[in-house]
Amino acid sequence: MAEQSFYATGKKKTSIARVWLQPGSGNITVNRLPLDDYFGRGILKMLIDQPLELTESIGKFDISVNVCGGGHTGQAGAIKHGISKALLVYNPDLRPVLKKAGFLTRDSRVKERKKYGRRAARARFQFSKR
Repeated sequence: MAEQSFYATGKKKTSIARVWLQPGSGNITVNRLPLDDYFGRGILKMLIDQPLELTESIGKFDISVNVCGGGHTGQAGAIKHGISKALLVYNPDLRPVLKKAGFLTRDSRVKERKKYGRRAARARFQFSKR
């Protein structure tokens, strides 16, 4: 019989992360690369580990992530959101802890579109009286 797997999708900006949790030794792979190879900055690794630290489940799961879109920071936020939702699938009793920390809320902020007659979304062209 195959090991049980817990799946969830996380999103931030234009990044989408598909996350699978399996009982294991704590290995995290992102797009078939180890976490350290995919994310060079330590702050992004800390961001991804936050839900695991909060629920005291570091080292209990092997995490496999497939992420696309956006930049590294947005992808790290999407992975954090996906891990939080997958932990809920594993144990619904973790909901109050994750909800209080704000890990279950999808950050829906996206870049505002450029409008016609303007240089950017809100910036106008330089005004000259003459």
